[in-house]
Amino acid sequence: MRALAALLVAVLALGGCGGGDDPAPPQGEPGEPTSLTPATDNPFAGRAPYVDPDSRAARAAAEAQAQGDTDAVRVFERLAETPAGIWLTPEQYPPGEVGGVVARLSADAAAQGEVPVFVVYGIPDRDCTGGFSSGGLPADQYGPWVQEIADAATGAVVVVEPDALASALECERREERVRLIGDAVSVLVDAGVSTYVDGGHSHWIEPGALAALMQQVGVEQARGFATNVSNYQTDDDERAYAEQLSGLLGGAHYVIDSGRNGRGSTDEWCNPTDRAFGREPEAVDDGTALDAFLWVKPPGESDGECQGGPAAGEFWPERALEMGAASGW
Repeated sequence: MRALAALLVAVLALGGCGGGDDPAPPQGEPGEPTSLTPATDNPFAGRAPYVDPDSRAARAAAEAQAQGDTDAVRVFERLAETPAGIWLTPEQYPPGEVGGVVARLSADAAAQGEVPVFVVYGIPDRDCTGGFSSGGLPADQYGPWVQEIADAATGAVVVVEPDALASALECERREERVRLIGDAVSVLVDAGVSTYVDGGHSHWIEPGALAALMQQVGVEQARGFATNVSNYQTDDDERAYAEQLSGLLGGAHYVIDSGRNGRGSTDEWCNPTDRAFGREPEAVDDGTALDAFLWVKPPGESDGECQGGPAAGEFWPERALEMGAASGW
């Protein structure tokens, strides 16, 4: 399998798998629908990722401003001004409400000529390996919830279920999980949403093992996959891993979460100390399958109640300031 992956990567390198020499597709004016074809065009070509004006970092900056903490304001404002993923969980955005939120943010992004990056995170038995983000919807409610998101996510990018496929190899109910993710991919693609299925990271699952699951969920009909979401692996390691996985998937495109990998990783995945922010979000057009570096997991938000952190997804001011200092902010 590794030999096959290497051969495919070499073929792709010679023939080009990213269409890097093609002209950028027409994007339209701010406020107008784009003319992208979600499965074949890079959604970040000509459009910057969207900055959520009400992100947790923005709220932290306002609170620091009210307290007169100028050093914290500087770091938090820079975080708030850097585009990051908008995580959709059923606990925060339940069925019947999530569609309105997605529609509002998508319209605001379109008005600015930007692309919002939504992260769908509501699979049953969510975070079955880590446990700090446990939860999710019952299986019979998951599909309609994703449909509500798909119907509202005009011009958006969606990353589907961080860790869900990779952890399916370790957790129970694998068949159900694969089926639900496959249905989610179909629903999003049918709605015209540029979709990336989460693909783990370079120090977790072998590409060959994950590729089989990726094929089962229909990644070939999506834009591709995402790697390093909420993790800390280096850009070089992720690109090598992603190119192997892409080669096994017929040249599928991918994005890399570089938000917290400025100093690489340790053996600790949950709120490791002495980390730094990574490469800031940007589109890539270099003839490879890489579409963009993104901050899918907003830096400054906790991985969970470990190393003294707050609940998963909550903003952790002290750790954000530590990472800011390590990054030269």
